[in-house]
Amino acid sequence: MAKGGNAFVKVVIAGGGIGGVTAALALARRSFDVEIVEQASALREAGAGLQLSPNAMKVFRALGIEERIASVASVPKALELRLGRSGQKVFSIPMGGAASRRYGAPYLHIHRADLLEILLGAAKESGQVRVRLGARLAGYLEEGRGVRAGLDTGEIVEGDVLVGADGLHSQVRRQLCGPDEAQFTGAVAWRFTAPADAVREHFDAPAATVWAGPGRHAVTYALRRGELMNFVGVVESDGWRAEGWSEEGDLTELAAAFAGWARPVTALIEAATSCMRWALFDRDLLERWTAGRVALLGDACHPMPPFQAQGAAMAAEDAFVLARCLGDAGGNIPGALAHYERLRKPRTTKVLASARSNMGVFHRSNPVTQAATYGPMKLAGMLLPGFVRSRQDWIYGHDATRA
Repeated sequence: MAKGGNAFVKVVIAGGGIGGVTAALALARRSFDVEIVEQASALREAGAGLQLSPNAMKVFRALGIEERIASVASVPKALELRLGRSGQKVFSIPMGGAASRRYGAPYLHIHRADLLEILLGAAKESGQVRVRLGARLAGYLEEGRGVRAGLDTGEIVEGDVLVGADGLHSQVRRQLCGPDEAQFTGAVAWRFTAPADAVREHFDAPAATVWAGPGRHAVTYALRRGELMNFVGVVESDGWRAEGWSEEGDLTELAAAFAGWARPVTALIEAATSCMRWALFDRDLLERWTAGRVALLGDACHPMPPFQAQGAAMAAEDAFVLARCLGDAGGNIPGALAHYERLRKPRTTKVLASARSNMGVFHRSNPVTQAATYGPMKLAGMLLPGFVRSRQDWIYGHDATRA
């Protein structure tokens, strides 16, 4: 099917988060007719900061929004691993201009709400994307050469393709693959932002820093051109398992979890006026992501724990590859979706395995295991900095727009 002919193909996307709207924009760039179905009354992204590594920025560059993102983002000078209590630096990987030279695209930090606003604005500017709010997909029926999506409002939305970008609790996945249960990871995450001016004296040059410690770790970095500091803390705990991003947390409890840690961490927590928390859940790998004219994308098929900062990046890569496969389908939509799955599953499976393993690396619980883990890392950072940097090449160097 020629690119211009794609306007006669309608894609229905369940979910208006970052993955769903990126998919809508990527499809619009190939002249598809797109309708997003979102259960919220307004498209707004929960959460705070996102790390957009070079592999993600290559996608956004290809979609024509790199400059918009860069205008509201912050640029880390390095990625660091430090010991949470002492603040001692284990290693530092140069970013900034070094990232662009090495990987062909920048490494940026952006507020989730800012990214969603940019994506949505570009999608609507295309004239190819419509958004239906306040409606949740309840089920679908594939018939003939199309898909009928039933909404909880009683309405029916018809299309040629259905994409499930509806997250961890995806209704599309449930119908496509059968019911499953999310597994609690044994960890709870906390998040907040605070004014950077309140803690600027405690932080060196802008960096994305992982502060590692016994049974917990924190991640700090700047947002909105350095105006805000973003905090994510992950603590091993079995006492609370509520899912969702909007549960209000207790700052006193958060401060207690990181008591005695390096001053940048504790000062940032002191500067917070509120925080959110959520329990981290994982799911078994799916046997399939697609069937007929239905496909899954992002967290709906490979939810990523936040230990590799690749959740949004993997969803963006999925979105671009899905749009490209459909654009080159030549009328064979089921074949295009199956090809998308074949292309994406190996990479996302490898990134997911890496993210899962990082939790153990960040949470070494006693001096012996800490020395055995962080000692060689520190030595390698001093003697073999090129080797340390190269450990991320397989993620950051990937280009989903060309692969």
